[in-house]
Amino acid sequence: MAPGAELEGSASGLLAALDDQGARLVRRATYASVATAASLALLKLLAFWLTGSVSLLSSMVDSTLDAIASLFMLLAVRQAQSPPDAEHRFGHGKAEPLAALAQAVFIAGSALFIVVQAIQRISAPEPLAHPWIGVAVMVLSMGATFGLIRYQAWVLSKGRSLAVKADSVHYASDLLVNGGVLLALGLSHGLGWALADPMIAIAIALYVGRTAWRLIVDAVDMLMDRELPEAERQRIIALVGEEQEVKGFHDLRTRVAGPQVFIQLHVEFDGTLSLGAAHAITDRLEKRLSAAFGGAEVLIHQDLYGGGVGTSP
Repeated sequence: MAPGAELEGSASGLLAALDDQGARLVRRATYASVATAASLALLKLLAFWLTGSVSLLSSMVDSTLDAIASLFMLLAVRQAQSPPDAEHRFGHGKAEPLAALAQAVFIAGSALFIVVQAIQRISAPEPLAHPWIGVAVMVLSMGATFGLIRYQAWVLSKGRSLAVKADSVHYASDLLVNGGVLLALGLSHGLGWALADPMIAIAIALYVGRTAWRLIVDAVDMLMDRELPEAERQRIIALVGEEQEVKGFHDLRTRVAGPQVFIQLHVEFDGTLSLGAAHAITDRLEKRLSAAFGGAEVLIHQDLYGGGVGTSP
């Protein structure tokens, strides 16, 4: 075997191993989300039953929907990571933004439910019972949520996943939700302000609704094949520019489907360069771009330099 072929095979094997490791981490992150949300929902249900706090109820509903949405995410991640088949030759990566969109709808629904419950409590305020039980539950909830967010951030640092990003954004908002519940319990019990509980619940609902909107925008962008951010496009352009034999390029197009990045462009070669040499350079550039973007699928078309097209993105 030629040394170049051996190196190429080693590099391909390393990329495959890294991709598989990233897929396992994403699946573990979704397992952790489901387990954490389900456990907290049961704990908050018990706390609501003992205290009667509508803020705790809003947090319990949010955690229940978290568990359902995270379960959808788990199924979507498994589907997105399945290999291409005869009917889906580009893979199943868009299962992730579809699940993120569904999660955003769940989040918006929970915000609406919280508002309805809070308005009812404003019209008929009730004193809270056993508030310290609620405080203890919310402190425990905040600790568990913070630990999950840190783990998700670590997973995201190893690769790209809209599903994990959506979960992470949602649980980050949950920290604020839990902090609001603690504040509501303190004001209601410590200062006797009965309206603190429902008013803070409404503020929480507005923030949760804003989070839902941001997730909807991200999911729709991916479903509509939005281009990579300009900074990442400039990375592609810089890598192309490092190939001295490439005289120009045009029609650069990019998109993302779940964890998979797709890059397409035309590169231009001097007419004196042999077809074999141009193919070897293109193949090398495709591998460099793929490695730089986490195993991206790269398609490069070869054109003759000066054929009526200029160097452009």
